[in-house]
Amino acid sequence: MSLKAQITEDMKSAMRAKETTKLSAIRLLLAAIKQREVDERIELNDADVLTIIDKMLKQRRDSISQYEAAGRTDLADIEKFEVSILTHYMPQALSQEEIEAALAAAMKTTEAKGMQDMGKLMAVLKPQLAGRADMAQVSILVKAALSAA
Repeated sequence: MSLKAQITEDMKSAMRAKETTKLSAIRLLLAAIKQREVDERIELNDADVLTIIDKMLKQRRDSISQYEAAGRTDLADIEKFEVSILTHYMPQALSQEEIEAALAAAMKTTEAKGMQDMGKLMAVLKPQLAGRADMAQVSILVKAALSAA
């Protein structure tokens, strides 16, 4: 079953169970998926759906920090619930060791020698790690590895 089909089935079960908050979060996700499909006139695969979920998670985490800084715990709690629903669809996150192993393998295949090769290295790593690792942290690791090389 594709990820999109699973999300649709979860929406139907949330409707049947009358779980309004869960249903609302899933509908937001399906709306974002549908919007991208309409805009680009394509059918999204699982990798594209994961990209959308990852983007939505980043937005929610940013909102949570801003709401908490403003003292709006009621709104932060809503965002936290949406994060819990969205993370359910993400694949298992990679450990630090697995990320470092992928980085080492990518450095070997691309023969990266310095900071000028960062784009080439990230282009190899992004498809492998998308949705399974925080790409901002991967970028920091790549910079550290290239500056040491």
